[in-house]
Amino acid sequence: MALTASTMLPLGTAAPEFSLPATDGKFYSLQNFHAGKLLLVMFICNHCPFVKHVRQQLLALANDYQGKGVAFVAISSNDTQAYPADNMDNMKLEALNFGFSFPYLLDETQTVALAYDAACTPDFFLFDNNRQLIYRGRLDASRPGSDIPVTGTELRTALNAALADLPLSAEQLPSVGCNIKWKSGNAPV
Repeated sequence: MALTASTMLPLGTAAPEFSLPATDGKFYSLQNFHAGKLLLVMFICNHCPFVKHVRQQLLALANDYQGKGVAFVAISSNDTQAYPADNMDNMKLEALNFGFSFPYLLDETQTVALAYDAACTPDFFLFDNNRQLIYRGRLDASRPGSDIPVTGTELRTALNAALADLPLSAEQLPSVGCNIKWKSGNAPV
């Protein structure tokens, strides 16, 4: 289990564009997520123990916040040749078995992960109504094998503040998880 921290893309960064296939057979782009809503972009994958550790909390977050004006999208950017557990067929099973209520997209070329400067799974990026980055960081302090319960408290705090039009603290802690499994020649320098 390789431990990698998120790179902490600068706050205020505009959400990079994407157009990717999803487990539901559709393609999704940034424009599919309506302006006027917050947007949470989550880089996850099927096989990562850190994602498995927080998966139920991700589902709870979507359940708690989608009706309040937050759009959710999950993106898997791992090399599916080297990690077939993360291929589209297995992503479809993951979304079905766990009842994902948000689109789960495959970034096979890894260009979207590179554009977002995503580094690990899970990696979270919260954008405001104007698609400017207002939070990037961890879900909470829990990790696989720790005695700390998975609550999503840090991301929930950010979501609640954003929904109430309150400023978010710039002091945000990086997410930690497995490194994105880069294809040869794609890894950022």
